[in-house]
Amino acid sequence: MYSKDLQEMFDAEHIKPGDIIKIEWQGNVLEGALMPKSEAGSEDTIILKLKNGYNIGVNYHNIKLKKISSKKLNKFPFSNYIPNPELPNISIIWTGGTIGSKIDYIISGVSMTVKPEELLYYIPELAKIANINIIPLFSISSEDMTFIEWQKISEEVIKALNNGSRGIVITHGTDTMHYTASALAFMLQNLNAPIVLTGSQRSSDRGSSDAFFNLISAVRFAANSDIAEVGICMHSNSSDDEMLFIRGVKARKMHTSRRDAFRAINDKPIASITKDGNIKYLSSYKKILDIKEVAVAKTGFEPIVLIKVHPNSDPEIIDYYMQKGIRGFIIEGTGLGHTPVSVEHEGFSWLPYIKNAVANGVVVGMTSQCLYGRVNENVYKNLRILKNAGVIFCEDMLPETAYVKLGWLLANYNVEKAKEMLKKNLVGEIKNRTIYDEFLI
Repeated sequence: MYSKDLQEMFDAEHIKPGDIIKIEWQGNVLEGALMPKSEAGSEDTIILKLKNGYNIGVNYHNIKLKKISSKKLNKFPFSNYIPNPELPNISIIWTGGTIGSKIDYIISGVSMTVKPEELLYYIPELAKIANINIIPLFSISSEDMTFIEWQKISEEVIKALNNGSRGIVITHGTDTMHYTASALAFMLQNLNAPIVLTGSQRSSDRGSSDAFFNLISAVRFAANSDIAEVGICMHSNSSDDEMLFIRGVKARKMHTSRRDAFRAINDKPIASITKDGNIKYLSSYKKILDIKEVAVAKTGFEPIVLIKVHPNSDPEIIDYYMQKGIRGFIIEGTGLGHTPVSVEHEGFSWLPYIKNAVANGVVVGMTSQCLYGRVNENVYKNLRILKNAGVIFCEDMLPETAYVKLGWLLANYNVEKAKEMLKKNLVGEIKNRTIYDEFLI
């Protein structure tokens, strides 16, 4: 709430949040929309949203206020939006995250965009790229995503494709976007269209937001590329000049806040796209075929466990999860895929616990916490010991991808088949050769 004195000034001019007002003070003039008072900041500071998208705070002392208009920020000029039959049909599935919401300055809160005209109000460029169909699936933070949400997204993707969508864009929080991308890559069978996940590192109400460029580029990929894979579309650098489309099973968030946080690991990006919409293909990929099979969603998933090895780590954690009925483990080993094996101190070796798990039908996969490069069961003695104990070395798969893959395999195949398929490349998650020049320095 604004202070009592400030509210009296608003009432005298019949000003309410959302109104366009003019503020004059000390020879300065500002015009913009009055913002509701947030919980933070002084009660005596007027928050004004300028035309350039930035917010500014002005102390109310010694100022003049004038109401310009009562035009609210949530009136949309595209209320008579009519699809263009010459443009491709693209469905945007909203699942949450920073990019999946908008600030409603009238109710002073975050709400979900649910209509094409609302989206086009904020990003009118989309009307020239594709016919937009909004599917408001849910609005949650990415850390709250579970396999249940992965299943729902997969089912909505199939519905949209079968209803005539040429491609799909999925808005998603960035923190766990690579998990969801991996899940969709395995769950979506006979895929013959681009499935593009995108998000933003900065909220859409900030002048420096990456939300708009990200979404425009994602729609362009979905509308114009011939890629028939699941991928993540995010910045290639910190500037608004180029985006990358990264294969979903090879993408990882590598920075907490940079725009170009996502990188292709042990892989090259599939394509780039400029701010002008020019697509450049950078590596091989599965292409859209003229003859189409019916796309289906194979959404079975069994929760497993992803474990990180570290000095002094307690291997009894394996027994703990086995008692809970867990049938699969992905281990983030050190280096080429190590766990403590030949230790001088009793109780630190992982070997007897791994052997017991394998003997009881549990699938144990090995990845590397190094991320870049690949595990190799044949270089050191301890690696061969782990291999002989039944550990499956997962080549150059990312730990998160291996986790999703094994959980998907165990829910859809028997254990022996799951072991066999874990080692095989299904959707680009394993490369035959390590790409050394793609190491991120």
